[in-house]
Amino acid sequence: MADFFDGMDFEDVGQMEQLSRLMFEFRRSRDGLLKQYGVADAAALLEKIRQGQVDEHPAYEHYLSLNILDDMREALRVELKDFLPKVRPA
Repeated sequence: MADFFDGMDFEDVGQMEQLSRLMFEFRRSRDGLLKQYGVADAAALLEKIRQGQVDEHPAYEHYLSLNILDDMREALRVELKDFLPKVRPA
């Protein structure tokens, strides 16, 4: 089995590791918030807030945090998608 990192610069490997770690941390934080409220996504949490099933504070702040985490994860996905072809040409 070939090593995925063969032929990559040390700096590129470090950057990829940092991006991957951030992605993992964002996902873990998101999953923790979703589990806390027993919902599948931010929209479901907002609906629980609207229906009065959870207290508005801090649930609404957590709803906003979920949206930020989702946006950051998507930005990281795009960055990794653009980064990989530069360091591992096909």
